Amino acid sequence: MPLEEILRQIPEEEGHARCPDDGWEVHPGDELWPEMVTEVAQVGDVIYGVGDPALMRKPCISIIGARRATPYGIAIAKLVGRVAAESGLVVVSGGALGCDAAASRAAIAAGGSTILVSGCSAENVYPKTNRDLFKEARARGCVLSLAPWGTEPHRFAFPVRNRLIAALSKVLMVCEASMPSGTFSTAQAASDLDRRIYAAPGSIFSPYSRGTNWLLEQGASIIVDETSLELAISADYDICRLVSQRMEDPERGRVLEALVAEPRRADDLADLLSMEVVTLLRTLADYEAMGLVTKLPDGCYAPSEAALLGAEDQKAPRRRKAKMARGGGGGNYRG
Repeated sequence: MPLEEILRQIPEEEGHARCPDDGWEVHPGDELWPEMVTEVAQVGDVIYGVGDPALMRKPCISIIGARRATPYGIAIAKLVGRVAAESGLVVVSGGALGCDAAASRAAIAAGGSTILVSGCSAENVYPKTNRDLFKEARARGCVLSLAPWGTEPHRFAFPVRNRLIAALSKVLMVCEASMPSGTFSTAQAASDLDRRIYAAPGSIFSPYSRGTNWLLEQGASIIVDETSLELAISADYDICRLVSQRMEDPERGRVLEALVAEPRRADDLADLLSMEVVTLLRTLADYEAMGLVTKLPDGCYAPSEAALLGAEDQKAPRRRKAKMARGGGGGNYRG
């Protein structure tokens, strides 16, 4: 839908607020207009923003993914956000729940900057639960919108907002996506604009990875680990960053290996591993206490972000706890 038609659907009482003190507006031809956003992007003639507008003209990478993301998707978003920031790239996201927010938070934590492209006016916050992220982006990055000041979030405005997310960067990274999902609106926009698309593979049995696996089938660049991400960024941005040497993850056992392949319910996992359900539940409880497993809203179990990321500062205590769990009695499964 053209932006002009979208703007006409905004209620009359909205879109007439004054520009905030730290707000600004840029137009095509202005010095601060992002050079990646050309007329082909069809985002209109005004970008409203708060924060630092100069970030729009720096090398950016857009990172998106499912709002109801699994720990696997969140871990990928955090990894990509951190590596991008350490490579000197500005991380662009929609600031949504799940993968978007995780990527932007990771970039900020790594000392980088983020651009949030809002589905409402730039001075508003949506979703409200990410208020702290929008505040941080406003102070250390910027928040952009194609909607006039005072506009509330509307479903019909998000597709054109997604076009701006895709247009700002030469690369779009899709961390996790089901099919169908809103993520594909941004991926399609990136494809239409001839942007590179990265995607992380997932289990062929997991609905949470169906979208990313489909993108890979269509020719997206596969990101399988930190090294492949670094090499892809190096090739596309002419940036060199050395991957830190990482210790091997501790042995996770059959339970965690099965959950990495696909989040599962306890009874399904017990059948797969030929275990008694009671024994498996004890093992899951132990792993959950150690921070290795988390329970999803749908009742499935999945590896935690800590287990997937394998952060160095978490490994030593994890090994000690795992050793205690393996050495204890009570019928614990020795995975």
